[in-house]
Amino acid sequence: MKELSTITERPEIANAISNHAFSRIAEIAEREAGIVLAPSKVSMVTSRLTRRLRALKLSSFEEYLNILETSQDRAELDSFVSALTTNVSHFFRENHHFEYLATTMLPKFKQKLSKGGKVRIWSAGCSNGQEPYSIAMTILKGAPELTKEDLKILATDIDPEVLSRAQSGQYFGSLTTGLTNETITRFFTRSPLNGEDTLTIKPEVKKLVAFRQLNLHAPWPMHGKFDAIFCRNVVIYFDEQTQTRLFKRFANILETGGWLMLGHSERLNEDVAPLFENSGVTTYQTLHPTSPSAPIGAYESKGLV
Repeated sequence: MKELSTITERPEIANAISNHAFSRIAEIAEREAGIVLAPSKVSMVTSRLTRRLRALKLSSFEEYLNILETSQDRAELDSFVSALTTNVSHFFRENHHFEYLATTMLPKFKQKLSKGGKVRIWSAGCSNGQEPYSIAMTILKGAPELTKEDLKILATDIDPEVLSRAQSGQYFGSLTTGLTNETITRFFTRSPLNGEDTLTIKPEVKKLVAFRQLNLHAPWPMHGKFDAIFCRNVVIYFDEQTQTRLFKRFANILETGGWLMLGHSERLNEDVAPLFENSGVTTYQTLHPTSPSAPIGAYESKGLV
């Protein structure tokens, strides 16, 4: 009888992150994605980055950091950011925003489109795609005629792995949370996939959403104005200074009177409050732009904004 092979190829990984290594990790996380890691997060960081060390067959966090700091390959930095962020969402999460979209925003969009205008909605930090698809389904339920007009939804995330999942439009298990039977029947097809009951978004929903990878803290390839931005449960990762900078950029890229939706635990701070007025629960409208419009960007040339 042959001996069962043991797992000896995997190097032992040091269980603890040194204070110096954690400081380097925190510096990279803030520089690359605006993520602020408090010392209290050391256990979480250890657990999540250990998976990357195992994948790369490394034995220490110092080795991993040397790769992050010297490699020209963007892929591992993307994996690093992905490991540190929690991609948890579900369909129609914080449903009051979708009710507001249906009752207040859609009538305004109708008026704008009827006059030959265009409507652009941005899901900034779209994770697995439930948010932008929920926006699209809300529009299809409340005003399906608008989908024949110049209306588009841009969905962006820093994590290419979750974007790939979102683009597939396939959901199973806990990823289908928030869906009613009526919504499933109307907007999904059901089929077995890899032994699981899987829901796949129908083409009429998918065609409304364009997915793109985007780091919110890097230069944006679009400068056309948006009518609404959903950026919910994203800025909780950022410090106040980073939030302020991001909110100002949002104010500048929103139409005057455009809407910004934040997560249930997120609020505008006093530095940016004068740029917006409160229009509901974590729902804000811009009062005026912060600077003149910038030149046309890459997304405009593709008709996304």
